Amino acid sequence: MSVVEQYARAHILTDADRLEEDLGAVPVVLRYDPDADPRSVRVGLPGPHEWTLSRALLEQGLRAPVRSGQVRVWPCGRVQAIVEFHSTQGVSVVQFETKALTRFLRRTYTAEPVAG
Repeated sequence: MSVVEQYARAHILTDADRLEEDLGAVPVVLRYDPDADPRSVRVGLPGPHEWTLSRALLEQGLRAPVRSGQVRVWPCGRVQAIVEFHSTQGVSVVQFETKALTRFLRRTYTAEPVAG
């Protein structure tokens, strides 16, 4: 199977009223499907929230702040990275361990599209 899926623990901060308390680390699914879109990855947050962003944007954001449309990515110290999602419902800020994102990105480069 060519789909790469990895679970990571992340801290999520949001300006939505429904998440007033700190939930601590929560599971987030990182997904890459080269057959569907070889340039994008998906980030599935708890609940029905899923974002699609450029794989290159995620990779560049581990080294320096970058922005594309409604998504911002930047390093936070030596061991963490921030992915910020903007929508009409508000802003969600997701804090990952950099090594989890790096491991996921490495796996995406070894995944090959299924020949059809």
